[in-house]
Amino acid sequence: MSIGFSITSILIGLIFLLNMIFAIIVIFMERRDPGATWAWLLVLFFIPGLGFLMYLLLGQNLTRSRLFQWEDQKKVGIAQLISNQLLSISTGKFLYRSKIEQKYHDLIYMNLDHNDAVLTQDNEIQIFTDGKDKFQTLFEDIKNAKDYIHLQYYIYKRDQIGNELLNLLTEKSREGVKVRLLYDDLGSRGISKRFFKELREAGGEVEVFFPSKLPLINLRINYRNHRKLAIIDGKVGYVGGFNIGDEYLGLNPRFGYWRDTHLRIKGSAIYAIQTRFILDWNQASYRHDINYSPNLFPEHNSRGNVGMQIVTSGPDSEWEQIKNGYIKMISSAKKTILIQTPYFIPDASLLDAIRIAALSGLDVKLMIPNKPDHMFVYWATYSYVGELLKAGAKVYVYDNGFIHAKTIVVDNEISSVGTANIDVRSFRLNFEVNAFIYNEEISHQLTSSFQKDMEYSWELTLEKYLQRSSKIRFKESISRLLSPIL
Repeated sequence: MSIGFSITSILIGLIFLLNMIFAIIVIFMERRDPGATWAWLLVLFFIPGLGFLMYLLLGQNLTRSRLFQWEDQKKVGIAQLISNQLLSISTGKFLYRSKIEQKYHDLIYMNLDHNDAVLTQDNEIQIFTDGKDKFQTLFEDIKNAKDYIHLQYYIYKRDQIGNELLNLLTEKSREGVKVRLLYDDLGSRGISKRFFKELREAGGEVEVFFPSKLPLINLRINYRNHRKLAIIDGKVGYVGGFNIGDEYLGLNPRFGYWRDTHLRIKGSAIYAIQTRFILDWNQASYRHDINYSPNLFPEHNSRGNVGMQIVTSGPDSEWEQIKNGYIKMISSAKKTILIQTPYFIPDASLLDAIRIAALSGLDVKLMIPNKPDHMFVYWATYSYVGELLKAGAKVYVYDNGFIHAKTIVVDNEISSVGTANIDVRSFRLNFEVNAFIYNEEISHQLTSSFQKDMEYSWELTLEKYLQRSSKIRFKESISRLLSPIL
């Protein structure tokens, strides 16, 4: 009896010792945001044992890890281009092709200097807000591919659209087209490597981002590649919110119609999308690294006039560059700010930027979904929304299915579309990619889409918000407390 009691005492003591060690790591070594630090301390001390296991899985910090080396960028041939553009912008010699680009030169410089996001000015953009239209066009581009197809998705599902795409890729591979597919291990956890056996046998290559090295356990579960990219022959590129699955066609009864935003791009911006794919692919690949070759970066004869930068971020980055871009856009607004996001869990800096804009009398509109995708995130979103309502912002709840779009439009002049949600996970934990666009026509198109979505939304007024029940207030409080680590 005494021996059993001693073993129990030792185990309890060991658990509390581990809690103390991890608490010291969180406070003194990781240098986290104070909100995240307090959230982890609560988890460690209120859930002893399970708390430190959660920290092992979810609390690792990759900021000091160099997953994508500068040497890799030299290999894909953009280092000199970045250096030349920085020099010409800083010396005032850069030739802007539009007043919009010149007006937002400081945002352009920040993205270039701290994220290597080259400004390209010859792009054509087609906007998709419906999954059926997006996949129909993507499949046509894949069918017309002559040289190679590069695809990267966070979620790839083994369903009707997933099988249809797999069959098409296998067919193109048999035709001699080089097919490379990269998917995220956690996002696509419903499929296995066996699913792609026929594609591999046909000559296609498939890689997995941050795969689990142990059965059912992935020590990098918290850091996922949330990017969605497609490059066909280096001539057409895609970036946006749609993954591969039937639900993105509105076929999941739980969500109903799926409202998202995706871009089809022609022009020199494809070089940046291609570079991002190559870096991600080479990080994941152990046998099939992509080496620089001219066919990966063909010359473009695009007649477009859209200026844009492809900005990426991840947990290994020194700066939260997409979030910084959002703040810079919002701080520069003079009239209107339109935001669509499925999750709204901003940190203090972004929340202050939006709140100050609303308090300054700007027309700030935020659109969120009515259907919860993740329950804690859903109620945390409502807690932050309340603060914007008090500042004078207008909040619209999309009620025609699920809105997954990640878009910001400022003054009908500049916009951002991509994969990053407005939450801590997208800004600090996930690998993301966004297009920052400097063009009135594209901004007006995105504004029109927002206005159309308003017809299928209801306005959450401050009066309605204040009438919520005590039960909902409790859910909001608990979810907000955990929001830094959601």
